Amino acid sequence: FTTEIGKAVTLSAGNKFAIITYGLGVHWALDYIKNNPECGANLIDLRTLQPWDKETVAAAVKSTGRVLILHEDTLTNGFGAEISAWIGEHCFQYLDAPVLRCASLGTAIPMSKVLEDDFLAKARLAETIDKLLKY
Repeated sequence: FTTEIGKAVTLSAGNKFAIITYGLGVHWALDYIKNNPECGANLIDLRTLQPWDKETVAAAVKSTGRVLILHEDTLTNGFGAEISAWIGEHCFQYLDAPVLRCASLGTAIPMSKVLEDDFLAKARLAETIDKLLKY
């Protein structure tokens, strides 16, 4: 298998909002879309972070006007902040809502399965999407 460095792939072509993610976030987003087929999500899997595919991200912003950045890292100092900042600088005129981020809690990773499930971003994904769509 070959993954082109710096080239994202679109896994779902909706027009209501874009989910920009990578790694485990891809699986969480696919589960959400499977359970909410009418949600209208445009799912972008970045696949690589250095470099990352700014052209595909810009196209998703332009086509939807709403963006959710989903990642398993913590919200503070996570790579999602870099993507959000870039969108704010280069695609602001296409946004209909603020860029939202859904990430893990800013605490140590718990050892308990129950606590870990609440720690990960997946626990807040549906709520964050609802918030984004209300704008």
